[in-house]
Amino acid sequence: MTEARPDATGPLGHLRVLDLSRVLAGPWAGQALADLGATVLKVERPVDGDDTRAWGPPWLTDADGEVVTSAYFLAANRGKRSVTIDLAHPDGQALVHALAATCDVVLENYKPGTLARWGLDAASLRARHPRLVVCTITGFDPDGPDGHRPGYDLLVQAMGGLMSLTGAPDGPPTKVGVAVADLMTGMYAVTGVLAALLRREHTGVGEHVQLALHDTQLAWLANQGLNALVTGEAPRRLGSAHPSIVPYQAFEAADGHLVVAVGNDTQFRALCRAIDAPSWVDDPRFATNAARVAHRDVLVPALAARLRVLPRADWEARLTAVGVPCGPVLDACEALARAGVADRVVRHQQDGDTVIPGLANPLRFDGTPAVAGRPPPRLGADTDAVVAEVWGPEAVARVRASGAVGPS
Repeated sequence: MTEARPDATGPLGHLRVLDLSRVLAGPWAGQALADLGATVLKVERPVDGDDTRAWGPPWLTDADGEVVTSAYFLAANRGKRSVTIDLAHPDGQALVHALAATCDVVLENYKPGTLARWGLDAASLRARHPRLVVCTITGFDPDGPDGHRPGYDLLVQAMGGLMSLTGAPDGPPTKVGVAVADLMTGMYAVTGVLAALLRREHTGVGEHVQLALHDTQLAWLANQGLNALVTGEAPRRLGSAHPSIVPYQAFEAADGHLVVAVGNDTQFRALCRAIDAPSWVDDPRFATNAARVAHRDVLVPALAARLRVLPRADWEARLTAVGVPCGPVLDACEALARAGVADRVVRHQQDGDTVIPGLANPLRFDGTPAVAGRPPPRLGADTDAVVAEVWGPEAVARVRASGAVGPS
């Protein structure tokens, strides 16, 4: 399982991953492994597949205007092969075990107990395939009081403290604009999988890696979590402002918003000179960051009034010239179209006549980006080929007739 294939590319080109996960956290981990070169077999339900195939609009359409899949599905599934298997069917379970025997890693995020009913849980898989690294992702700690709750990112952001910190001070709690609990859990899953694989190199034995979205969310409350533990008080919502650094937030310019991110006293003094406010340099209320945090209710409105008078491009030029970190607040289209960004970040792949856009993995190795060789798969596109690989070509018709797999 760990010998490099002749066509292997990327740092993980010698690995095979069986991805039983759905929606985002697990698929995000699988996509990251595929970007790094691993062969990833995505197991989906027959007929409808991964839930996110139906999470639209927006939809990607082909040259004839027919729906291919949702933009959401495209975001987390490039580089994979799609195999449709009914996990409740005995032949489907046998096929999963046959595939697991060829793989190094299994990813799954089913509700606790579901896979055990089918003999496909971590204990069952590792009993038959002891070198497997099985990564289980749940919404909440299965052994905790919330183990029965479904693992949706919105629920986790709410119960994990993030929504209480996000939004305007006088507004309601707000979720972050992307599913950050899912995404961070996916990346922690990759870290755990790689650590377990490294240990296997020394022990010859796999491992069961377990993590929950809720635990991940709590862990990366980071400085805000420590603020709460140190003071015993819940941090409050500050909009775009920072609880421990001032000025460090978005401001309104004459034609839009820009952020000013002053990280030290030298940068603050440079800011004062750039905005023609030299008297602020010697004002004891603003002399140190701690003083500026204590007097943010004075400094921030005064700075806001000055920044409102000029366009953001003018302020960006002035502040950047003196070493003050700043930049415009861009929408997603503006951010992706910015000069020098699109060629580096936006990737296009072909699926027949259909062009599929994607966002590049940010990792680079010796300057070479991590790139998955396959576009996100059509539902069941690789079912027949994968069945033939593990059971031989003659098994394809039999398994299909049994109903254990879906259409190819």
